[in-house]
Amino acid sequence: MTVLTEPTTDVVRRSSHRVWAILALVLLADALDVIDATVTNIAAPTIADELHGGVSLIKWLGPAYMLAMGVLLLVGGRLGDKFGQRRLFLIGMGGFTLASAVAGFSPDPTLLIAARIAQGAFGALLIPQGMAIMTKAFSRDMLAKAFGLFGPVLGLSSVAGPVLAGFIISADLFGLSWRPIFLINLILGSIGLVLAAKILPRDGGDRTTVVDGWGSGLLAVAMIGLLYGLIEGSTNGWSVVPVTSITVGVLFFAAFAYRQRTAAHPLIMPSLLKNRGFTSAMLVGLAVFAAGTGLIFVLSLFLQEGLHASPRDASLGLVPLTVGLIAAAFAAMGGLVSKFGRRLVVIGLAVALAGCGWVLVLVDHFGTSLSIWALAPAFIVVGIGSGLSFTTIPTVALGDATPDEAGSASGSLSSIQQLASAIGSAAVTSVFFHAATSGLAHAMKVTLIVVLAITALSLPIVALMPRQAPSEPQQ
Repeated sequence: MTVLTEPTTDVVRRSSHRVWAILALVLLADALDVIDATVTNIAAPTIADELHGGVSLIKWLGPAYMLAMGVLLLVGGRLGDKFGQRRLFLIGMGGFTLASAVAGFSPDPTLLIAARIAQGAFGALLIPQGMAIMTKAFSRDMLAKAFGLFGPVLGLSSVAGPVLAGFIISADLFGLSWRPIFLINLILGSIGLVLAAKILPRDGGDRTTVVDGWGSGLLAVAMIGLLYGLIEGSTNGWSVVPVTSITVGVLFFAAFAYRQRTAAHPLIMPSLLKNRGFTSAMLVGLAVFAAGTGLIFVLSLFLQEGLHASPRDASLGLVPLTVGLIAAAFAAMGGLVSKFGRRLVVIGLAVALAGCGWVLVLVDHFGTSLSIWALAPAFIVVGIGSGLSFTTIPTVALGDATPDEAGSASGSLSSIQQLASAIGSAAVTSVFFHAATSGLAHAMKVTLIVVLAITALSLPIVALMPRQAPSEPQQ
């Protein structure tokens, strides 16, 4: 007869230590993603100047990463289900680390952009595995504690990215200028890789899981076509090449949409595309994430190029905006979303409009003689509005989703956020540089007016979103 005994204190302690180590590893992976998505906001002008990449390189640095991440994020989750989360986590972390090394040592713009695409692609394999691993390995109580740590860690990471970039570039460590912002990942990624190999539980995956490779390929070609055409056309003129590229992008996106309706195992559940509340939220998210992400990038360019701030001072100048964004996001998730539902989106967009209008008045009055710190109060308002809307839109979007649709809906929204950020960064930056021929103050004003218009036009669509967020968190 087998006698069941309680686990010893040492076993319980070792198990507890392993769980906390897994949580630390997953948080490290997510922090690396957030930091690398934001470091080029500050570093782009310096990188473009030293590699002689010009405006085109500035436009590609952020979107290249976000594009690859957005296209492959859903696929990364499916591949983890099929081949095992541990295996995909190790591949993602190893590939991300190697791509970071290539980025840090890149001698020319082409290789750097290729490395940024590789970073985003491997990041898309890495990030989805963390949540799946935690769900399997953690108790319900531990999961609650873990989710409570994600907000602060990712919030701090979003601040740390630009600030770290600013200080590293200004310090010019070992005469390497901007390169250590990527090379630091060699240390962090190697630590993560060794830790993952030691502590992550082994899982064989489910080989019956179907991955829609065709759908992913169609989406990739569509987004690359649209992004390349947009950047090439706005930089070198609207010749046959960029127009053709955009046309190809639109056609492939139509093919992707058709694929999602007809495939046996689509990336996005067809029922979600018929859900008016969800599709409305996706449209609002596309507009708001694109405009908001693009604006933050252009503000960093204006501080450096227009107000002649150093990378360090520019990064510190954006801290009020980031702090406002994080504080508002915490307030939203702390109960405001459940209380106000989609009305909180309207409030957030209205506050963002007020903040952008405030910045517009300051730039119009003072031009490039404006002090960075005079912008701080307006930046806080912009951040609060962005934090409320960025956090609330994905949450409320799930309000009409069924439990069976929640996973697909959440993953789709994450991809939409990345793709919108990629397109927005490229589009809004293109507006800024196109208007810069009449001066950087004029360029900043035109950019703000465009962002204000996009934000205002998205407001009526909010009325079609679900009224309330889900009553229970959707995992």
